[in-house]
Amino acid sequence: MSIAVRYYTRSGNTKKLADSIGAAVGVKAETVDVPLAERVDILFLGSSVYAAGVDDSVKKFLADNKDKIGKIVNFSTAALLPSTYKQVEKLAAANGIAMDTAEFHCRGSFMMMHKGKPDAEDLKAVTEFAKKVVS
Repeated sequence: MSIAVRYYTRSGNTKKLADSIGAAVGVKAETVDVPLAERVDILFLGSSVYAAGVDDSVKKFLADNKDKIGKIVNFSTAALLPSTYKQVEKLAAANGIAMDTAEFHCRGSFMMMHKGKPDAEDLKAVTEFAKKVVS
């Protein structure tokens, strides 16, 4: 099974999750600026919520790599919204990419809100989540 981890972050919150997932599944986590070199069965895709949506670079990554993605497993951070799943699911559908129902989301620190998040507990949880997805 081939696996890749890609993410977009402004604050570093989602990068923390991506690095933990990458370590758990044995691949290097890369930003969405790095295209997929070959087709993958599972793409762990991380994003954050900015102005109630995902960044345009995530949209571009999916459009540019749609023929190389078997299915997306979503992970995300946000200070307010519960997840990016619905936004990513719409983008996946528009690009003909399958979307796994499994997802991981946790709070991310933003200004004075959720200080220290994601924390060690969140990183442990996302590691277990990734291992479960690939088992």
